[in-house]
Amino acid sequence: MSPQIPTVTLNNGVQMPTLGFGVYQVSDEEAERVVTDALAAGYRHIDTAAAYENEAAVGRAIAASGIARDELFITTKLWIQDAGETPAKAALQRSLDRLGLDHLDLFLIHQPFGDVYGSWRAMQQANADGLTRAIGVSNFYPDRLIDLIDHNEVTPAVNQIETHPFFQRTADHAILRERGVQHEGWGPLGQGRDDLFTNPVLIEIAAAHGKSVAQTVLRWLLQRDVVVIPKSSRPERMRENLDVFDFALTDEQMAQIATLDTGASSAFDHRDPASVAWLGTYRFDT
Repeated sequence: MSPQIPTVTLNNGVQMPTLGFGVYQVSDEEAERVVTDALAAGYRHIDTAAAYENEAAVGRAIAASGIARDELFITTKLWIQDAGETPAKAALQRSLDRLGLDHLDLFLIHQPFGDVYGSWRAMQQANADGLTRAIGVSNFYPDRLIDLIDHNEVTPAVNQIETHPFFQRTADHAILRERGVQHEGWGPLGQGRDDLFTNPVLIEIAAAHGKSVAQTVLRWLLQRDVVVIPKSSRPERMRENLDVFDFALTDEQMAQIATLDTGASSAFDHRDPASVAWLGTYRFDT
């Protein structure tokens, strides 16, 4: 029996499952099987992006699942090459076509670069037209997020940012809460870097609950009111990652995990000029 996944209410009233399934770095050839297995395991929140180049495969899995559209929460993202008001409108339609959907549940600006303002105008209109139920951003540091909020009509519903025990985003989290933006964490398990699964603090806390390190980390994030989108290609791991709603970490255990924060990304520094330049040149066939 699939677990009942709690939801959080976004700033526009839309209900978003607090635990979803991500498909970053999952090939188009593999994504259909992986998403099919995830849906069978009980996931109803699927997160993809145009730049992942697997939207079509995700769409095939959704279509084949037979699950009612209103039971699913589907997110995709706008890449830098399609930034700007007119390009963003066309890119959204291409994503919908690849996914085989007539609307998204959440559409995000993938990176805080390029013509963000033009893209946001297009997304505000798409939201008003019912092409997406909510709009938001990804990888925005607080300064860029506040700039966007203060000079536009619609406040982003979500900011999806790298968040895990070694990069906890505590200050970002406080600002997101203050501004009514839902914190969603990508890479919640650190993408396998920095020996997260062999960390002695996490191992000890996991053992106290009879859970895995992965389950413990996901539970820690959920207790911080962070929406999580772990990924796995293995059905047994998919099921394990969903089995996190029958225990709770103590205040002491939450404080222990808080000591692991390094304040540094394990993946990609969005404030490094060379990294920003590389992102701006990345292109994929649309």
